[in-house]
Amino acid sequence: MKWKFTNRVLALSGTVVLYALLPCVQQESAYAGVRGHLEITRQDRPVSGTVTSGEDGSSLIGVSVSVKGGTAGVMTDVNGKYQLSAPANAVLVFSYIGYTPQEVLVGNQSQINIRLKADRQVLEEVVVIGYGTQKKGDVTSAVAGVDREDFVQGAVRDAAQLVQGKVAGLRVNTPSGDPNASTQINLRGMSSIIGNSNPLVIIDGVPGNLNTVAPEDIESVDVLKDGSAAAIYGTRATGGVILITTRKNQSDRSTVEYNAYTSIQKIARRPELLTGDDYRRLIAEEGIDYDDYGGNTDWLDEIMQTPISHNHNLTFFGGNSATNFTGSLNYKNWEGIIKKTGQERFVARADINHAMFDEKLKANIQLINTVGSSKQGGGDGYAYRQAIIRNPTDRVRTETGEWQERGGYFYLNPVSRIEEYNQEYSTKEMRMSGSLDYSPIKDLHFKMLGSHIQWNSLFGYASTFNHSDTWLDNRNSNAGRSTNASRTNLLELTSNYAKTIGAHSFSVLGGYSWQDETNEGFNADSWNFPTDAYGWNNLGVGQALQAGNASIGSGKDNWKLIGFFGRATYAWNDKYLFMASVRREGSSKFGMNSKWGTFPAVSVGWRISQEEFMSSLGFVSDLKVRAGYGVTGTIANASYISQISYNFSRDEGAFIGGQWVRGFSPVRNFNPDLRWEKKGEYNVGLDFGFLKNRISGSLDFFRRDIKDLLYDFRVPTPPYLFDFITINAGTLRTQGFEALVNFVPVETKNFTWNSNLTYSTNKTELASLANDQFETTAEYFDAGYTGEPIQDFTHRVAVGEPIGRFYVWKTVGVDANGGWLVESKSGETIPISEATQEDRQYYGNAIPKHVLGWNNSARFKSFDMTVNIRGAFGHDILNFQRMFYENPKNPAYNMLKTAYDPVYGQRLNNDLVYVSHYIEKGDYVKIDNVTFGYTLPKDLIKVVRNARVFVSGLNLVTFTNYKGLDPEGVSYSGFDPGNDQRDKYPTTRTFTAGLNVSF
Repeated sequence: MKWKFTNRVLALSGTVVLYALLPCVQQESAYAGVRGHLEITRQDRPVSGTVTSGEDGSSLIGVSVSVKGGTAGVMTDVNGKYQLSAPANAVLVFSYIGYTPQEVLVGNQSQINIRLKADRQVLEEVVVIGYGTQKKGDVTSAVAGVDREDFVQGAVRDAAQLVQGKVAGLRVNTPSGDPNASTQINLRGMSSIIGNSNPLVIIDGVPGNLNTVAPEDIESVDVLKDGSAAAIYGTRATGGVILITTRKNQSDRSTVEYNAYTSIQKIARRPELLTGDDYRRLIAEEGIDYDDYGGNTDWLDEIMQTPISHNHNLTFFGGNSATNFTGSLNYKNWEGIIKKTGQERFVARADINHAMFDEKLKANIQLINTVGSSKQGGGDGYAYRQAIIRNPTDRVRTETGEWQERGGYFYLNPVSRIEEYNQEYSTKEMRMSGSLDYSPIKDLHFKMLGSHIQWNSLFGYASTFNHSDTWLDNRNSNAGRSTNASRTNLLELTSNYAKTIGAHSFSVLGGYSWQDETNEGFNADSWNFPTDAYGWNNLGVGQALQAGNASIGSGKDNWKLIGFFGRATYAWNDKYLFMASVRREGSSKFGMNSKWGTFPAVSVGWRISQEEFMSSLGFVSDLKVRAGYGVTGTIANASYISQISYNFSRDEGAFIGGQWVRGFSPVRNFNPDLRWEKKGEYNVGLDFGFLKNRISGSLDFFRRDIKDLLYDFRVPTPPYLFDFITINAGTLRTQGFEALVNFVPVETKNFTWNSNLTYSTNKTELASLANDQFETTAEYFDAGYTGEPIQDFTHRVAVGEPIGRFYVWKTVGVDANGGWLVESKSGETIPISEATQEDRQYYGNAIPKHVLGWNNSARFKSFDMTVNIRGAFGHDILNFQRMFYENPKNPAYNMLKTAYDPVYGQRLNNDLVYVSHYIEKGDYVKIDNVTFGYTLPKDLIKVVRNARVFVSGLNLVTFTNYKGLDPEGVSYSGFDPGNDQRDKYPTTRTFTAGLNVSF
């Protein structure tokens, strides 16, 4: 047997060609090309050595040493030594937490000693910021990111739920179990009174929403939390910015991935209502005036089902370094726990990248097409309310098979409300975007991004002749149809130059942005049809149209946004950091005198760990202080609120010349000075890493002042044409603290455990509510509504007071007749019948003082497990369920079993009223997500690269003293937080089984 060497090719006497002596980065592809021609057996050889730290030369214990592409592997012992067997053409991979992995070709070596360099990955890791990326170690603002491997697992509904509890200061809430509802999201408290407080969501550079792409198609979610980070987005960024990056083919890989799961849901907690047997006992024992119809019906069971949902996601990666693509198909079919509710959704995405002219010009095209439909027949909440109050001794149907109905508008058969009503809502969205990135010289890039988004919806509803509307309103079926459409165009031009010269690194960004959006809609409603077979598909035959009573409407609006922006960053010796940005933006939504605004930002950082005096503190891996200030804005919700507007009224008018002339009246005043809400925010932060970053995290202190709040003031008529005007008035002030701590408690060959803790607290108060120009001022405004029959507001937002406080009569007892006793303004005890509005007082606060998250992921050999725990403390909740159903005053309605329990030692006998007795402590700890997975052996199926099965549970266990259904299933947004509404769709507990497989 003869060997000969020709350059890099090693040939074996004519029959076998082996690619050897290639650089490590080319080994795997080279081997793959000749593996099928290999005709000899490679002989393993013993390899041993010592692994030491490149920092101080100390031995490293527990370093993983494995053969690349294989399963063989060992760990270094207490002296840093290892020993294993490997073929000459093998590549050994040395990896250890806190150090950069190293690869070495075995060749003819039998002794390989390695010095691992300290891992700077945490600092070199790239995070997404506005219009670009930045090394994590150079970031001087409050930016948080969550990657795919750290997402919440299981049946998540949108992008926000992927990061629930993982970003300090970002409150993600799921107040409803409705499959058509989205999560509520809030960053660092309220930021507007009548404007939008939601974060701006950007998907791959294009504005969108949390449902734009399927959760399975997301690579990372980055959050720009403070003003200095978000100011580059100007008028839309006061609520923060969420940057979503979708999955893309980052290498020359050809892969197909299939992910699927099936879920079932159960109601998380049922209200404990009186049963039919309870009715009969109370009638017999206490003589309560209940009607006994002889049945025993669980009305909640009658309107609910056990929903089975499934989700399928297919992803394709292919191409090469010049041209590659990513394609995904996602199908979701979610059923709701209430009958005739559910959602079906199909999303197709294609992302194509092509590089040309020696990679100086790069092109990207992305298409996202979404088709969805939803059933909402039982999701309006009214059927759920009727199921709560329905007499449990009653029956669903009469003896002749008709629906059993008793009472009027406020007492209806909940099953018939669902079964005799049809509703369908379908949507279509097509998002097309493309970009060109041209780099004429190294470090200089010009980019053009354009997108067009077309969104359409179609809604229809119809009741049958057997629906309650037929006999309540004397209408043979109600039906309606509506459609809405929007078109959004975006064009952005940016240029970026980044350079490192010696110890100096800097970058300069400049750009232009233009956005144009048009919205339009149409609706028609009719009733009294000759048959209910038409549904909503033949509105013209309804007699309401012939009688001139049918309703019809249409509308259209347009708005434009133009911005010029720039940013500069500078770093000296990788330890003194600086960033400044400014955006000049104009919007058609504001007054003719105030269409443009300027939004500057500046931030600095000092990486203390890079200083020489820190070299003796070996346990400190990273230590950086940063501070920043930025100004952002809030764009108006409506397009024409600065302009005068008139309406023609069908119901108001006069007979002129014998003909009825419709009324013509103003509905909005002219305000040419209407301008942006502006938020100025200070942020001081500390980033840290210890023990080679086995412990790392950040601390942030912030204060924000939001001025020129949009508010509707009452004005005299005349001189004004309308009695309200939208002006800029007042200031909101928020201050808070946030903390994130990541740590790795265990890291061994077979077992790893990663964990992190998040904590946040903030307080928002109304600092002022006045406008000098219009000489208007207010001391407070009221928010929240109980609904009938109480019909009262729940919160008062007053100048100098924190947001979220309930305003209520404080109960101190019950009199001998069972009536409420409350505390008067002067501190005396009086019957509630004698109390006035002046006797109401602030009571509790619905905004949690402390919000915690604890996220854990562990892996033992082929098994993995994640556990996500959340908690909130120091807040109160208004329990609407108890307020309405824990009062025995009206025996015509069913109620909670606790309704007859003594209150202050006395049975309650008072009309329904909003009092402090129903405000409870809302503290809770929730084990929200537990996922257990198993990765199958790689050689089990040849064509399968990786396969994993898992089971998961969402909203599993809640530890709380709150008596309502779910202390977290409450809205904490707006100015009436903590109102646990009685008619909301109940929250659910979800159990999931799934499969992840790649080929």
